[in-house]
Amino acid sequence: MNLHIVTIVIIALNVIVTLKGLNDASFFERYKFSIGGIRSGQKERMLTSGFLHVDISHIFFNMFTLYFFANVIITHMGAFNFVLIYVISLLAGSLLALFFHKDEPYYSAVGASGAVTGILYAAILLEPNMRLGIMFIPIPMPAYVFGIGYLLYSIYGMKKRIGNIGHTAHFGGAIGGYVTTLFFIPTLIFTDTLVVVLMAVPIIVLFILDKLGKI
Repeated sequence: MNLHIVTIVIIALNVIVTLKGLNDASFFERYKFSIGGIRSGQKERMLTSGFLHVDISHIFFNMFTLYFFANVIITHMGAFNFVLIYVISLLAGSLLALFFHKDEPYYSAVGASGAVTGILYAAILLEPNMRLGIMFIPIPMPAYVFGIGYLLYSIYGMKKRIGNIGHTAHFGGAIGGYVTTLFFIPTLIFTDTLVVVLMAVPIIVLFILDKLGKI
């Protein structure tokens, strides 16, 4: 697969910032997502945290996923819109994390997962019938089924606080990718109505659960 120059630049930025953070603890602490830091006025953390990772396996998984789905977006929407979706998804992930954890001053997170999940969800909207598989399920499934299942799992992860994983940022990133893609290509609402509606279900469920105080 030939990588577009913008994908290479995004991966390079992630690698450079991550390596700097892994070798400079004060840099890592200053630019990670931190509720306390953001509430004290350091709003840039909502963007910079998306380029930091906790270790090599963390950044490898995120960039490997980006590698697979970036060209889907670029082919359908162009490089500029791809970058917009990436940045908007990153910020949407940070905003949702801020919304759900605003009363937890010591909550912190890093990683491009929100941005990458937004790219994944956008790619699924554009190619809903491509086949995706996951490690423990060897049979590939339609991409939209994977996307819906992933967000439902993220809701469960948010509710149960499963692992040291930013489920909230993943979910926010998916919302960013979903909304931005439909903004740029609203005809998807008419050409793939069922998929668009089904992929909105986990988003609606999340906010209903929040209103009911269940999450």
